[in-house]
Amino acid sequence: MARPEIAAGAVVDPTAVLGAGVQVGPGAVIGAGVVLADGVEIGARVVLDTGVAVGAGAIVDPGAVILAGVSLGTAVRVEPTAVLGKRPRLRGGSSAAGLQLGELIVEAEATICAGAVVYAGAHIGVGAIIGDQAQVREQARVGSAAVIGRGSCVDFGAQVGARVSIQTGVYVTSGAVLEEDVFLGPGVLMTNDDSMGRHPRGIGLVAPVVRRAARVGGGVVLVPGVEVGAEAFIGAGAVITRDVPARARVVGIPGRVVGEVADGELIEHWRR
Repeated sequence: MARPEIAAGAVVDPTAVLGAGVQVGPGAVIGAGVVLADGVEIGARVVLDTGVAVGAGAIVDPGAVILAGVSLGTAVRVEPTAVLGKRPRLRGGSSAAGLQLGELIVEAEATICAGAVVYAGAHIGVGAIIGDQAQVREQARVGSAAVIGRGSCVDFGAQVGARVSIQTGVYVTSGAVLEEDVFLGPGVLMTNDDSMGRHPRGIGLVAPVVRRAARVGGGVVLVPGVEVGAEAFIGAGAVITRDVPARARVVGIPGRVVGEVADGELIEHWRR
């Protein structure tokens, strides 16, 4: 078995465990108790904090920072300057205060793209892709094979199902639920607080719910508490102020039903 290769200038704590064929680039810092399985590649100037675990065949590109309490599955790819395991900085009275953070888990074959930030306590599913400069907050879950587009934000506690496709510049508000196969076009905006912060302490926020295989066009706004039914279609730029029935076609401000999604457009005819 190939011995680990540690470049000049790398710093590896003596308690770290390096599997066969591990490669550590120049200037990398490997902290106490880090476990690198066989065939892991660590680029230049990477920082792996205390107790990080990296699965076999994973690649961590130059400049990435992986903080304590992060577990990466097999064949995960972390691209340059991504930050994993960040802990939130919250103002007093934030609704995110008091959340149990726990471990950040990134499952097998997921990709965290360049400049993305994934917080402690999040969970990234098998084969998911977190796009360049995207943000996934604490206690958020991203399902298997889901894609989070460039610069999009999945806020704390949001739930993103399997095979969801989120395009560029989308905001998924805290507590939102996106069921499997949902599509969100560029610039979709969700909100969860009708009072815009002027509500009594202890009053819960109410986020939108988007049911299975619904499609939401670019620039759509979903106000607090609305539910978009399964297989619904919302045209670009609509403002959704009330629940949308399953398979409804909706356009306009405020959104209004103008028809029904045809049988030939249902997800079973299009899932690859």
